[in-house]
Amino acid sequence: MRILLDESVPQKLRLLIGASHSALTTWFQGWSGLKNGVLLKEAENAGFDLFITADQEIAYQQNLKGRKLAIRVLSTNNWDVVRSCIEEIIKAIDTITPGCYEELQISSRD
Repeated sequence: MRILLDESVPQKLRLLIGASHSALTTWFQGWSGLKNGVLLKEAENAGFDLFITADQEIAYQQNLKGRKLAIRVLSTNNWDVVRSCIEEIIKAIDTITPGCYEELQISSRD
């Protein structure tokens, strides 16, 4: 599975999910600063299967109907929380379906 990580998520997440999936960042792709509509189109055209973001407004800002790209929105971009919930994030990645949009509520395990 090819995964694109938005600028809004910790870039180190790529290292944690990279063992089981091909994860790249928008920065690595040269897409830093692209607005979400253009970014989603580029990601689909490049063959990405999943876009992971922490942008809570993406569903309200973009028309997501008819997209091939699945979108997972993390409830936080706090690295400590993301790192502590990596198993939950991987499970969510493994259960995507093309074109789906889902928010993933994660919180610290403390």
